[in-house]
Amino acid sequence: MFKNNKTFSSFSTNDLEKAKDFYGNTLGIETKMGEMGVLELHLGHGGEAIVYPKDDHKAATFTVLNFLVDDVEKAVDELVDKGVKFEQYDMGSGMKTNEKGIMSNPDGGSIAWFCDPAGNILSVIEDKGK
Repeated sequence: MFKNNKTFSSFSTNDLEKAKDFYGNTLGIETKMGEMGVLELHLGHGGEAIVYPKDDHKAATFTVLNFLVDDVEKAVDELVDKGVKFEQYDMGSGMKTNEKGIMSNPDGGSIAWFCDPAGNILSVIEDKGK
């Protein structure tokens, strides 16, 4: 039924201006204020997401956006230089982030998590498919 439909994800924020600055300036994503007062994120390869204001916003407790990168360590270093703080996790069984916030997966890939100004969780993931 939805095989060929255009799709997008959405999540909330408590401060649309901070979100616009973070996604547009810190992450370098093309942003646009859309109809009904939402922030449109125009992601790579035609992907889209909408960030909408919500007075009683509660940060997502799961990852809302994943960015595939060639080199997680390089991406983390570049984001840290822009003031981004990375999360520290210990999931047990040896699954733990290092001092930079990077977790190496058993398959050889790496992932690191960080939050937007509203506390929503984002990640950079090494794209092993390239």
